[in-house]
Amino acid sequence: MSDATSVPAALDEIENQDEVKGLLARAVTQGHITHAYLFCGAPGSGMEDAALAVAECLVCPQGGDGSCEECIRVKHHTHPDVHWLTPDSSTGYLISQIRDLIDDVQLAPVRAKTKVYILENAGLLRSASANALLKTLEEPPAHTVFILLARSAEIMLQTIVSRCQVVPFRSIPEAQAIESIVKKTGASKRDARIALAVAGTPAAAASYLGQPSKRSLRVQTVTALDGLAKDDAWDVLLAARSLIDAVRDPLGEVKKSQKAEKEQVSDFLSASAVHKLEDSQKRELGARERSGIMEVFAATDSVLRDALLVAQGRPEDIVNADFPEVCERIAEAGAAGILAALAAVEDARASLAHNVSSQLTVEVMLCAIKEALS
Repeated sequence: MSDATSVPAALDEIENQDEVKGLLARAVTQGHITHAYLFCGAPGSGMEDAALAVAECLVCPQGGDGSCEECIRVKHHTHPDVHWLTPDSSTGYLISQIRDLIDDVQLAPVRAKTKVYILENAGLLRSASANALLKTLEEPPAHTVFILLARSAEIMLQTIVSRCQVVPFRSIPEAQAIESIVKKTGASKRDARIALAVAGTPAAAASYLGQPSKRSLRVQTVTALDGLAKDDAWDVLLAARSLIDAVRDPLGEVKKSQKAEKEQVSDFLSASAVHKLEDSQKRELGARERSGIMEVFAATDSVLRDALLVAQGRPEDIVNADFPEVCERIAEAGAAGILAALAAVEDARASLAHNVSSQLTVEVMLCAIKEALS
């Protein structure tokens, strides 16, 4: 943009999507935010980051400074006025989900002046759930903004599309994304490519590279996969327990910070307000744990896909170039076994989305991968 100073800090973090950044910055700074957006683009295009950035701008007293408590809560998916929805069914959004959303829309915001609803995989709004949402999109309360995320507008119910401002996100070539990460962090291209595979977007990858605990978690995940061939059932359960512990260990500092926050304000809040604070803190811990588990899934998926490349005679294309021998050993299972293992990762993602415990989800996934590769 020609006037970079007009871009709120939260939106300025959107990378490789200059047209989107300009459009959203003008809408925010000129007060032209519409009641419903449809962000369309391929995975990795940064739609999720952009949706959160818009939410930061709408709930932040400074208009999206990107660093205040409100913005941080949005980033961690724990702001009470920013609701992130995912389909409750493998086939799509349940109509009960949308009815709960509609009921919540009628309530006033808790902390901010605006409530934001972000619907991931909005293409899975099937006929009944889409029609249930339609009336709310036609006559939304003044304090509400919807952001729907989908691969394309063509897969959406057209009456939904017509009520939204469509914002297309262009696909980002992997090489361009890697170059962006290298420029921002100073990491090697190999490390940037690994981070992108685990974190999903350039912005998330840059954050990933700055957190040793996350990089250590990936190494531990690769090691666990490599050991499955010789592990017995008990070893697999121990490996799962170790991964869960690695995800939860960094949360110790978050718990200390939350405890201090509660102690500072508990004498000045009512019992119900303290209860709300405790619920918010639990949601924050849950969201952070879920994020860590998703990175375990992403690292697992990346290694298995590399093994598939090796099995197909393309070892030079692998992402996990620091663990070529692991990919080679897994490749010995053959393409059919590796594809079955990849399916187990998808099943694990679905289980986590349906609130199956992290421990059980990882245990079942590792057992299924072991069986598939055997």
